[in-house]
Amino acid sequence: MTLPASLLLLLLLGLSRAVPLPEQDADDERQDERPDEPEDEPEDEPEDEPVEIGARILSTNNGTKEFLLEGDLKAPIMRSAMKCWHGDDRCLWPKGADGLVTIPYALSGQFVGGQRRTIESGLASFHGVSCIRFVPRGNQRDFLSIENQSGCFSTLGRQGGRQVLSLSRRGCVHRGIVQHETLHALGFKHEHNRSDRDSYVRITWGNIQRQMVYNFEKADTNNLGVPYDYSSIMHYGKTAFSMDGYKQTITPIPNPKVQIGQRQTLSDRDIEKLNKLYKCDTTGKAEKTC
Repeated sequence: MTLPASLLLLLLLGLSRAVPLPEQDADDERQDERPDEPEDEPEDEPEDEPVEIGARILSTNNGTKEFLLEGDLKAPIMRSAMKCWHGDDRCLWPKGADGLVTIPYALSGQFVGGQRRTIESGLASFHGVSCIRFVPRGNQRDFLSIENQSGCFSTLGRQGGRQVLSLSRRGCVHRGIVQHETLHALGFKHEHNRSDRDSYVRITWGNIQRQMVYNFEKADTNNLGVPYDYSSIMHYGKTAFSMDGYKQTITPIPNPKVQIGQRQTLSDRDIEKLNKLYKCDTTGKAEKTC
């Protein structure tokens, strides 16, 4: 199994520059988690206001210094992270004897009030529909560190140790974006990059920003026997990475009027794939929002 040539080149460049970080001792790691002083909190948009998730993620990430693949996935630069791009099961979070996948998280002190509630609600939305359980971190080594960095982004799958999931307070604190980035951390790529996408969407390469073409490379994905999902929360909208913001780059086929880039919550097929990937002994439907 091979990575796309462009991604392979980027990974090789990253490896040539990568310097292994020393292991943090427990005291240093706990110091990193102490709450930061919150900045003046920007005004939140009402949570019932529809947000086009893909467009919001891309606009918020515009100008970030992070090198991101597919718009919001941190590029792997260490060998231990590359295995996740091959669909390695070692990138899954482990399941306990109780049949639950318990994932510790630490939430930055920069998130306050309604922002904390929105993030916690986004994490809790997985509990009723899967065997995933997010719990505040105690002293576990592997955990999600949810931080206010410069954009909305995550790594792919479990990386080990302190794993950053960024939700900028200026654009990313919406329930659907929390779910989207969390699915990346659970091991999911974007729907429009899956291996069979050419049977369901047409990519108009000439409308894509030239420097962003690599974001549309097909991935060698395990689709888990679940049909392509136009309504997936992991599907970007029709003008993602468009040269002018108006020309379509992703067009559903055969019916171009099908809506993609939905605005609200996990789709039923998102939940089905999650339960299949983690072999959850449960069924459920996504919580619907009006």
